[in-house]
Formats: sequence, C-alpha cells, structure tokens
Amino acid sequence: MRWPTVCTSPSSLARHCRALMRSCARHSDIDAGKKVHSATITDGLFNLPKAFLRNVILHMYAGCGDVLSARKMFDEIPISDKDTVDWTTLIDCYSRSGLPMDALDLFIIMRRERVLIDDITMVSVFSTCTKLGNSVFGIQGHVCMLKMGLDFCVKARNAAMDMYAKCGLMEDAKMMFDEMTERNVISWTVLLWGVLKWEGLVKGKKLFNEIPERNEIAWSIMIARYVENGFIEEAFKLLTEMVFGFGLHLNSTSLCSLLSACTQSGDVAMGKWVHSYALRATTDASSDVKFATSLLDMYAKCGRINSAIRVFNSMHKKNVITWNAMLGGLAMHGKGSMVIDMFDQMLQEAMKPNDVTFTAMLSACSHSGLVEEGRRLFYSLENVYGIIPSMENYACMVDLLGRSGHLEEAEAVIRGMPMRPNEVVLGSLLGACTVHRKHELGERLIHDLFQLYPQNTEHHVLLSNMYALLGESDKANSFRRDLRDRGIRKVPGISTMYIKGQVHQFSAGEKSHPRTNEIYEMLYEMTQKLKLAGYVPDTSSQILSGGGVDDANEEEKERALMCHSEKLAVCFGLITTKAGTSLYIFKNLRICKDCHSWMRLVSRIYGREIVVRDRNRFHSFKFGLCSCSDYW
Repeated sequence: MRWPTVCTSPSSLARHCRALMRSCARHSDIDAGKKVHSATITDGLFNLPKAFLRNVILHMYAGCGDVLSARKMFDEIPISDKDTVDWTTLIDCYSRSGLPMDALDLFIIMRRERVLIDDITMVSVFSTCTKLGNSVFGIQGHVCMLKMGLDFCVKARNAAMDMYAKCGLMEDAKMMFDEMTERNVISWTVLLWGVLKWEGLVKGKKLFNEIPERNEIAWSIMIARYVENGFIEEAFKLLTEMVFGFGLHLNSTSLCSLLSACTQSGDVAMGKWVHSYALRATTDASSDVKFATSLLDMYAKCGRINSAIRVFNSMHKKNVITWNAMLGGLAMHGKGSMVIDMFDQMLQEAMKPNDVTFTAMLSACSHSGLVEEGRRLFYSLENVYGIIPSMENYACMVDLLGRSGHLEEAEAVIRGMPMRPNEVVLGSLLGACTVHRKHELGERLIHDLFQLYPQNTEHHVLLSNMYALLGESDKANSFRRDLRDRGIRKVPGISTMYIKGQVHQFSAGEKSHPRTNEIYEMLYEMTQKLKLAGYVPDTSSQILSGGGVDDANEEEKERALMCHSEKLAVCFGLITTKAGTSLYIFKNLRICKDCHSWMRLVSRIYGREIVVRDRNRFHSFKFGLCSCSDYW
C-alpha cells in the first residue's frame, strides 16, 4: 500500500489513515480495513502519540461487525484514551452481532469505571434490552438515564418507550409519552406500534388518526397490522391514501414490513402488489438483499415456491439469510433433493452456513424421508463445520428419526443433548410414538411434557388418540377427562382462504359464513361423488375433538369428520372461483389423514390444484397425488 506523496509527516499520514478507516467502516470493507491496519503497524504509525489510531481502528472493526477484533482493539486502548464513544461503539457492536448479554455486561463495567454516558449510550442499552425482552434491566437503565439528567433527550426517551412497548409494558410506555415535553414522529410511531400490538386495531386506528405528522413508517405499521389481521380491503385503502393522497413512498424498510405481514397472514395478493410497486417505484429493488430475501420468503411461505425460486435466481447478491430463506422454503414444500443440491451450491459459492442453515437442511430431510443424508449432516456439524448443534437442530434430528421409525435412536439423541430438551423436541418424539404406536415410550414422554408444559393440550390429544387406535378406550378417555377436569379445551382447527381480496375463515362445523347453505350443499354433492369414486371416511382421525364426538357412533363420527375446516374451505373455493383455479388454504393445525386422502381425490375429480399450508409444511394436491408423497 502506497501513501500519498502529500503526506510528508507522521501526523499527516495518521490523519489520512483515519480517513481511510472511516471509509472502510462506512462501506463495511473489512479486507481494506485490515490492510490499512497492517500498514499503520509496519510504517510505525500505530503507537504515534495522540494519533488515536487504535480508536478509529476499533470503530472500523465494530462497523464491519468483527466483534473479536473490535474487543481486542478496545482492550489495547489505554484508559486515558478511551472515551464514551468507544465504549458505546463496542456495546452497539455486541448488540448488533447477536451478543446482547455481552453488551449489557459491558455497560455495567462502563458504569463501574465511572465513564460518562450520553444519550447514544442509552439508546444502545434500551435497544439491547428490547432485543432480549429484558424489561428489568431496561427499567434500571431508565432510572440511570434519569439520574444522569438525560431524560430531556428525545432519542433516549423514544428508545426507552420502545423498550417498554416491545416488552408489553404499555402503561409505562404511555406514561413516558404523556410526560414528554417534546415529541417527534418517532415518538408517535413507537406508541402506535405498541397500541396496535397490545390493544388492538380499533384503538390503534384512533391513535393513528391523532398523529399530527405521519411518516412512511407509521403508515406501514398500520397497513401491516391490517394485513396480518386479514383486513385486506382496508389495507389497500390505506395504501392508496398514503401513496396517492399524501404522495408518500414506501422505502425498503416499509416494503419489508409489509412483506413480513403478508408472510404471516398468507396473503399473496398484497405481496404481489408490494413486488410490483418495488419494481416500478424503486431503483434498487433487485439489488436490495434484504428486500429480495423478504420477497422470496413471502412467496415460499404463501405457497408460490416457483416464484420464490425465480426471485432467488435473479438476485445478484445473496447473504446467508437469503440462502437460509430459500432452503427453508424448499424444505416446507418437501423438496428435499433440491435442498441438498442447493446446499452444495451454497458451499461452492463460499457462503458459510450457520445453525439456521442446518435447521432448514434437517427439516428438508425429515419431510422427504432422507434419513442417511440427515444423519450425515447432523453428525458433521461440529467436526466439519465447527457448529455446536442448537435446540432447533436437535428437534429436527429427533423428528427425522421419529418419522422414519427409528424411535430408539431418536430417544438416544435426546439423552445425549447437552441442554434440557424443550417442548418441540419431546413433542416430535411423542408424535412419532403415536404414528408408530409405541405407547410405553409415549407415556414416559407425556409425563415429562406435563411437568414442563401443563397447558399444552396437543400432547394429551396425541396420546389419547394413540390409545384409542390401540383399542384401549379406558386410557384414552382418562386423558380426555383429565383435560376437561382442568378446564382445558383442544385448540380448534381454523382454515383461512383469500378469495378476491377478501379473507374467509372456517372452523370445524362452521355455520356463521354468509354462504353456509351453498357450502354444505356443495359438501353433500361432493361426498356422494367421492364415495362413488372409492372414498371411505377414515374415522380414526375423529377420535378426540373436544366436543364429545369421541364417544359417538361411527355415523356421528363420519358427519363430524366431513365438517373439518379445510373441507369447508375447499367447498367454498369451488363455488366461488373459476374452473381450474388453484386453491390455497392456510391451516393452524396439522392436516389429518382423512382430509389428506379427501384432498387427493378432490384434486383429481374436480381438476384443481389444492395447496394446503398446515402447521408443519405445504401439501400440494394435484391429479390425485400430494407433493409430500404421503410422508408427513
């Protein structure tokens, strides 16, 4: 590296070096930053008195997200040369790099050393508490802010209020808001988010109308909440008012927020509008990695996996989050072989996988029955990739082994876990016990699950169903009575559809829909046609419904079975859409065996593709077949 000829003295070279370091930090160019760092050492500038090169190098590493190098440089700076900015920079670096507890520990040391704190320090602390959901530390930080006389700073107060709102302490957030002598648009937006989250749409809309100056973020929060709650028409009205009435534009952050809402609700119509808007109204939609990643994630989780793949292939830049989103989307759609091939491509492009990558990989192997591939990946995590398996990795591995019938091996994996297994891990093995009718192991698991998670009804339902299938009705009924005695009811199944911009929800035995009569007429007609085609109701799927059906005779069970929420949704879709239109249904629970068989037959007889997203994965029914190959 050559220094400019105009730099004739060490001090001028040091000034030039600081400028280069700041530029590297702004562009997150750590390679160039390391070269400048090396040059300062070899040219004897590093120890130049009062040059403060260590400080600017610390900021460069922190800006590039290299926590270890930033901390090493921080420790090398003499106490006399360390100021508030240096401490705050490292705190913020820890927080942004996924080490929030280290950030708070550093703040404690900072206070112990009696280093002066400012409003930016408090913003970093409150932001870290928000990420952790640690309101206790946040409250202590608020007290510290008051003692230091920083409560007049709007930025710090907004950050504290955001912490209270995100932690669900709305009374404290509102108190801070009411006490503010000076408010800005961020103050109102933070309060709006909290009210919408914890107090509902009605109060949120009232507050939204009171905001004196609404920016794009406030509008986006309001629109996103409408989308998440299925009020699509109202969301589009707000969008129209925002863009055409007030002349505001959606930036990348707002677009990602809307896409996230679409992903949660399953509303692909709004997602397509956002995609179209971004292409027309922004210049960097195709090059913005965060937006493109959110877009492909939305398409994948709304059932449009081919659209997700097209977005992925069109991206010029990808990060590990992008790859994880694509791998996870493919896994949900049961495309295990594609996931394995794409992982190889990821490694060829020198992209370093993380534990989330392997969660997607193991999930794909589980849903596709790729047992050997899953074993190879799981047992190579530490040895090959240097990754300590996470709880999610263990849950996927247990699920993979359990689904494929290797229950003893799955139990051995649980026993070998370095941490205590959680509800998901134990629940996965219990589900496998139900499928493979291993009731003794199931009983042991239900005891552990009851101790850990007494309010979860699904585990009792699974075991009760297993006993009923084994003909042990007394044990099955005892579990059911236990639930009733404790006043706990099974979570009802709900299926959601979006037809012509409107959201329609159905529960089992739904009678409140405006077109109920037409739906049930269609259901009766379909049932007759399907039975002629060979459909036989599987009443074993109707053992425990929480409403007493489990004690009913076969005819009553069959009637209840035919009114499952996803069947009603399909009937509604058939009478409201054109022939050949694909139907997309989103269900909150796992699809039962009977509905699965029913959907396959409907897709063949009525010539429709039916895509169902249940709690675990996607099922794409077409021509009488399912994308899961009956392995789910």
